[in-house]
Amino acid sequence: MADRPYTLLSVAATVDGYIDDATPERLLLSNDADFDRVDEERAGVDAILVGSNTIRADNPRLLVRSADRRAARTARGLPASPLKVTITGRGDLDPQASFFTTGDTDKIVYAAAGSVDKTRERLADAAFVVDGGDPLDLHRVVADLAGRGVRRLMVEGGSTMHTQFLAADLVDEIQLVVAPFFVGDPAAPRFVGDGVFPHGKDKRMRLAEARTIGDCVLLRYLLTTATPFASA
Repeated sequence: MADRPYTLLSVAATVDGYIDDATPERLLLSNDADFDRVDEERAGVDAILVGSNTIRADNPRLLVRSADRRAARTARGLPASPLKVTITGRGDLDPQASFFTTGDTDKIVYAAAGSVDKTRERLADAAFVVDGGDPLDLHRVVADLAGRGVRRLMVEGGSTMHTQFLAADLVDEIQLVVAPFFVGDPAAPRFVGDGVFPHGKDKRMRLAEARTIGDCVLLRYLLTTATPFASA
């Protein structure tokens, strides 16, 4: 653990495992109480990571919403919202996306070695671009984040990032919120794709919490024995 942050994977999915539908509009899976819980989790981490597909599809801001939580962070000498992080293989990100234009926090883009120069040129002053290896290496990414002082990392999606982090055994905790409906569309994205995961039937995750949040259920699974320390 010394060479990487404590990593929390946060996701909401339908009963049949979908994190969105196939329409252009974003599918709201949980409820206001859960959105506030996620905001509290965001306020307690050093960095939030999403994949480049999530930036293109959802245009997320990835900011702490609560004014009180932002004030509490700044009182501790932290930026109002955590560092924003993304990963790209092609570098074809829009510098006008909300990920880059909202909030005063720093933004880091890990790009595949072959696209670093193009990504730096495209994003210019919008973000700090780091060579993520060729091919992109998540172990290299999280080690670099640890070197930048990131002690607690929150991965918010999408399906590709969930799959890759879990398959690479880089997740300490999953917070899975189950929404009480179905999507049933094979064209829609699921929580994870196909992969070889360390936690199969012979290595079960530990259920640390099960809690109702309105009509949803939060399931919190621990995958390692690492200490879930707070952000700096």
